Formats: sequence, structure tokens, C-alpha cells
Amino acid sequence: MKLRVFGSDWCRDCRRTKAQLDELGIAYEYLDVATDPALADEAETIAGRKNIPVVVYPDGSHQVEPSNAEVEAALKANGLL
Repeated sequence: MKLRVFGSDWCRDCRRTKAQLDELGIAYEYLDVATDPALADEAETIAGRKNIPVVVYPDGSHQVEPSNAEVEAALKANGLL
């Protein structure tokens, strides 16, 4: 399983998380919930709520609206940093 980010371009937190991952050189799959209702449903199922971004890590864990520090800690825990 690879790193997946559910988000949308209108979301400031989503843009921040994408920028962080890009700056760190972390490969991820970006899933735009605004373009596909099925992706929005999947993100809501994972998160238990409608908030984005939802970041799903290779170990199956996830974060909803994480801070940069939280993302960095999870990346390290998953051996990606």
C-alpha cells in the first residue's frame, strides 16, 4: 500500500499537506474528492467524518487534517523519512 491523500484543491490544509510531501520528496497518490463522489465517500468512511485532508499511510493508519508535525511523525513511523 502506498501513501494516499484524499483532498481537494479548494482546501487550504490539503494544499499545505501536498506542499509538505512535495518538499520532502515523498511519493503519494492524490485523490481529489471534488471530482469523484466515490472518493469523497471513501475518505469519509476512513475518517469517520467529512473533513479533509485524509492521509492514509502504508501501514493502514490515517490522519484527518493533520499538522505538518503530525505528518512528519507518521512518515518517520512508516519508514518514509
